[in-house]
Amino acid sequence: MTQREELEDAVRGLLNRELKRITCSNPNGRGEFIKLTVRPVEIKGRLLFQVEEFTDRQAFQKNLGRDEAACYVAGQIGSFYRNAEGFSGTASLYVMVSKKGKMTVKMRGISGERAGAAKAEARRPGPARIGAPGYEGANGSLTENGSGACGWEKTCLSHNRSRNYILREGEPVPFLVDLGVMTRDGRVVKGKYDKFRQINRFLEFIEDVLPELSRERTNTIVDFGCGKSYLTFAMYYYLKEVRGYPIRVTGLDLKKDVIDLCSRLGEKFGFEDLRFCHGDIAGYEGAERADMVVSLHACDTATDFALAKAVKWGAKVILSVPCCQHELNRQLENELLGPVLQYGIIKERMAALLTDGIRARLLEEAGYRTQLLEFIDMEHTPKNIMIRAVRRGKQRDGGGRDELERLFKELHVEPALWRLFKEGGDTLASCK
Repeated sequence: MTQREELEDAVRGLLNRELKRITCSNPNGRGEFIKLTVRPVEIKGRLLFQVEEFTDRQAFQKNLGRDEAACYVAGQIGSFYRNAEGFSGTASLYVMVSKKGKMTVKMRGISGERAGAAKAEARRPGPARIGAPGYEGANGSLTENGSGACGWEKTCLSHNRSRNYILREGEPVPFLVDLGVMTRDGRVVKGKYDKFRQINRFLEFIEDVLPELSRERTNTIVDFGCGKSYLTFAMYYYLKEVRGYPIRVTGLDLKKDVIDLCSRLGEKFGFEDLRFCHGDIAGYEGAERADMVVSLHACDTATDFALAKAVKWGAKVILSVPCCQHELNRQLENELLGPVLQYGIIKERMAALLTDGIRARLLEEAGYRTQLLEFIDMEHTPKNIMIRAVRRGKQRDGGGRDELERLFKELHVEPALWRLFKEGGDTLASCK
């Protein structure tokens, strides 16, 4: 049996009613899609598997039979994606493909077609639980034993269901209950739906980068400008409690009263590997390395300090949603663009977009594969661009630096991240 056939057989072993999700991520650039997911659906009494493929702005779905889905997904792994991860109530599958095409497959609870078929109707709990023991689902039944409607242990197969959030309405999450986002029966509090959607959107970005994190050692995560820490708590809960990753998370913020509150809440929730520190991003010296750096809505050049530290530490993953990009707005001058830059709102928005575009390109030059993605719909917040960077380990050639320097000269700007890279011993030259 070839490796491709073995992979197809392993994928087939996951395709049953107990499937939670299969996710293919870390695209190699050969295809148009950036992510693929698979979930079971029941249509007219027939069990099918919905394959959903994502571009930066769109999603495309198709429903396939078990064998057809196994063949299709196995073909996508390696051809278009470097990582894949799948879970059912009976098994798990991890696939990693190196840049040279070497494929590593790790399976648990899968021993080929016969084992997958034999376990298709097994009812033991999956590897993690979203709801918490003792909390009731929306229909009044406990989610702990999987009897709640569409619970984590009991996969919802409805084809016309509501959006498949990672943290689902109707399944109480203790910290969301305490923070006032959910009621004790798992309903989202009126007026908190935007926050609920934002939390789930952020966790989708986290889910996409899971293959970059280690399951063998503790992953160090630093969250710069954590604020009231809704997303920090969500990240910790999802990675540690739900997915079982070994992590140590530090949240940093300038407001001491907020840090004191978050520290008390972290203790209350029992999040032992989460700590909060008072201080500014520029002066933070609490880490020598980090696996992931998060910076959500750090104002103006605070984002640049966060990005510079992430690169200095060799972070594998950077997730940043910039805020209040004033620096270039004060500097921006260009004779050709002068007729439109006289309008303040136009200049402000152009400066903000240029700032984030330059940040993304500088991260590319420093050895990261970088994307600019929509974080949350514009109707919920105008601060909606996510910079997602994953370390490639190989910097670009020097041509990009020359292009950037010409751009800076034309616009009469000197961005903070560029200055920080040079002041730090020319980070672009030292990234290997």
